[in-house]
Amino acid sequence: MAREWKDARGVIVTTTPTIEGQPIQEYCGIVVGEVIVGANLFRDLFANIRDIVGGRSGSYERILSDARNQAIEELQAEAASRGGNAVVGIDLDYEVIGDTGSMLMVSASGTAVRV
Repeated sequence: MAREWKDARGVIVTTTPTIEGQPIQEYCGIVVGEVIVGANLFRDLFANIRDIVGGRSGSYERILSDARNQAIEELQAEAASRGGNAVVGIDLDYEVIGDTGSMLMVSASGTAVRV
């Protein structure tokens, strides 16, 4: 079964092209949510130490999770503003940007629909 999220506005988001049992009534257009976060010098230092000695970097994992959730929330807000109550075909992309690669961009895109 596909994983679906629903926000306070009731906007469902899913990576699948359809929502089982809920036929698409109207297509409202492509929607995108983008978040750019910067890395902290001290966090980088501790992440590098953790990389040397092994283990997971919990601080980076939290940042990544928060950025992904914010991008999905922006996507849901844009879908609701276009009259959609769901977003199908969600694609999540991650990109390191900036001259020194110190910024992370998380982008969520999909198709807003009314089911």
